[in-house]
Amino acid sequence: MKTIVIALGGNALLQRGEVLSADNQYKNIELMSETINKLAKEYRVVLVHGNGPQVGLLALQNLAYQDVPAYPLDILVAESQGMIGYMMMQKINQNHPEQAITTVMTRVSVDINDEAFNDPSKFIGPIYDEADKDELMAKYQWTFKQDGKHYRRVVPSPTPKKIIDIDAVRLLLDKGHIVICGGGGGIPVNNSNNEFIGSEAVIDKDLTAALISRELNAEHFVILTEADAIYKNWGTPEQAAIREATPEELAPMAVADGAMGPKIMAVSDFVNATGQQAHIGALQNIQQVIEGQSGTLIYKS
Repeated sequence: MKTIVIALGGNALLQRGEVLSADNQYKNIELMSETINKLAKEYRVVLVHGNGPQVGLLALQNLAYQDVPAYPLDILVAESQGMIGYMMMQKINQNHPEQAITTVMTRVSVDINDEAFNDPSKFIGPIYDEADKDELMAKYQWTFKQDGKHYRRVVPSPTPKKIIDIDAVRLLLDKGHIVICGGGGGIPVNNSNNEFIGSEAVIDKDLTAALISRELNAEHFVILTEADAIYKNWGTPEQAAIREATPEELAPMAVADGAMGPKIMAVSDFVNATGQQAHIGALQNIQQVIEGQSGTLIYKS
């Protein structure tokens, strides 16, 4: 069977502005659960999810209890892998309990000297207005950047170098499991004297998903997000969806902007490295995106 890797954005699982509740996340996960089960009959399915809203929530909860020192981001990413993975397993198995599905706690190696540690760019947590942003900056020394009309906290997002637990993913796929892995971009660790040390960062899940796709020799790589396609002239009266493009055509948009840029970087890396096709589209259109009837198709020229 062919392998398909599907990357689900944290904001696809929790829509922008929604309350960060379990009920809302279950509702959004349910939108894609039946399609995932159908795909599992034709493909070896790997799911990689984002965790931007969720790890930001955990960070806020982490600070609420002052009697214990705050846990570092690598542990919060691990917590989000367990939380979101469990919720996805519950919904996917709801009507198909016979389908084997497993969440793999996934460590991802990063370079401690990555320039990203000096220039935080990864959005996490909820949106804030300017007054709240200023208060949190003063209180916690957080870094913020503008996200649309609002502000969100940003943290370092180093480039993923190696999927440490990829062999476990392969073994489970061989046994017919749907595998949830690389959650939140993976738990960021760096290799110090042959010991893996957690890093204070959140890796971009799309870049990790692309790396997982390459290491598994996947035939298909799909990124699902809140946007229904890649757009040119986004946010202007001339904006228009791009339905098909090559990595070369998309290169000017492949920038580390914390939004669509990393997704374009990820699909371009995959297409250039493998010659296979990739897709970007909306979660609610998952079946049409995979079939090339919606979203943006990226192909090698």
